[in-house]
Amino acid sequence: MTRRSLDDWLGYISAQHPAAIELGLDRVREVASRMYLHEPPVTITVGGTNGKGSTCAMLERILLESGYRVGLYTSPHLLRYNERVRVGGEEATDEALGRGFERVEKARGDTPLTYFEFATLAALSHFDHVDTEAVILEVGLGGRLDAVNIIDADVAAVVSVDLDHQAYLGDDRESIGFEKAGIYRAGRPAIFGDVDPPRRLVEHAEAIGAELQVLGRDFRFEAQERQWDFIGRKGTRRALPMPALRGAWQLKNASVALAALDEVADRLPVSQGEVKRGLMLARIDGRLQVVPGRPVVVLDVAHNPHAARSLASGLGDMGFHENTLAVFAMLADKDIGGVVDAMRGRIDRWYVAAAQADRAASAGQVAEVLAQKGLADATRMFATVASALEAARRDAGPNDRIVVFGSFYTVAEALRAAR
Repeated sequence: MTRRSLDDWLGYISAQHPAAIELGLDRVREVASRMYLHEPPVTITVGGTNGKGSTCAMLERILLESGYRVGLYTSPHLLRYNERVRVGGEEATDEALGRGFERVEKARGDTPLTYFEFATLAALSHFDHVDTEAVILEVGLGGRLDAVNIIDADVAAVVSVDLDHQAYLGDDRESIGFEKAGIYRAGRPAIFGDVDPPRRLVEHAEAIGAELQVLGRDFRFEAQERQWDFIGRKGTRRALPMPALRGAWQLKNASVALAALDEVADRLPVSQGEVKRGLMLARIDGRLQVVPGRPVVVLDVAHNPHAARSLASGLGDMGFHENTLAVFAMLADKDIGGVVDAMRGRIDRWYVAAAQADRAASAGQVAEVLAQKGLADATRMFATVASALEAARRDAGPNDRIVVFGSFYTVAEALRAAR
C-alpha cells in the first residue's frame, strides 16, 4: 500500500470532518479504546482563553532542562503542522505523524471524527509509541468537550477566562468558565491563573472535589525590577529570572506553570537551576515576538479583546517609537470592534487585509469597523497581509514600529513574507 504524505493526510482528515456532528467525547473515547491508548505517565492539561501556549512553552522547557522526555501537543500551528506535536523539544517528523494518522484511521472504522479529534488521537498515539515521561496537552477549544479531555490529567490548569468562541462556549464569562473547568478532575489539583475566578468554575471544582488553587489566594508572585519570587503551596522559589517571553502577564503564566509543577514534584522533581534555565530559554512564536531591524516588527496572535489589551500593554512597555503602524487582519466571527477599541490608543495607522482563511473578514469589513470608530482617515486596505506588511515597511520611518496582529493566520502570513 502506498503511504500517504503528511499533506495527503491533512487533506484527508479535513475532508472527513463532518458537516454536522454531535459534540461530546464518546466517539473519541471509543476510537481511543480501539487503539489501546495508554494514559501518559504524567499529564498536565492546560486550558484558558489566552496564555495557554506560553504556559505550555514554559512547562515544556523547564521539564526539558530537567532531563525529562516530554511530549507537547498544541494548536493551532503557524507555519507547519508538525509544530503541534513535539517530543524532547523536537517537532514530530512527517513520517511519525503519518503513522499516527494511520493508527487512528485503522481503529475508527465508520466512526466520524472532526479534524481536531483525528489530530488529537494521532498525537496521543505518537506519544504512546515513543515512551514519553510526561505529556503536556493544550486544550483546543473550551475544555469540557475538547478531545484532549479524554485524558485524565494529573494536574489541570485554566490560565484565564474571557470572552472568545461565544458561539460554542457561551456569551458570558461564567458560561465560558464552566466549559473550561471541564478539564478539572475529582481529587486532583486544579489551577486557575487569575485572581477573579468565575463563580461557575469554582462551583464545578467544588462539586467534583477537585483541589482548586487560585492565583492570589493559594499561590502568587512578587515582582522586583529584574527578578521575581514565586510563592506556592509547597514552598517559595526566590530570585527567579524574568521569563524570556515578553509581556508583564507572562509572570502570571509562569506562576501557573510552577504551581502545576509543584503538584507533580513527587514524580517530576525540578531544581531551582532547572526552573531558571527553563524560564530563560522558553520560546514561542507570535507572542509579542520582536523581529529586529529598522523598523522593528512585532508579531502577536492576539485575536480577542482580552489578548489585545495585553498586547497594548506590552507595546506600551517597549520604549519610545515615533509611530506604530498596524498590519491587521481578523476572522469574521471574532470581535473586531472590541480588538480595535483595545488597540486604538497604541496605533497611528492601520494597514488592513484579509487573512488567508475560510473564515477571514474581508479588508472591507475590517475597514468598515475602523471607519465606525472614526479611524477611516488612518486606514488603508490591501489584498493580502504580505502586501500590507510590504507597504507598512515602505512607509515606516527608522524610529517607527510595525505590529502585526489579529489572528494566527495573520502572523503566519507575515512570518512567511519575512523569510
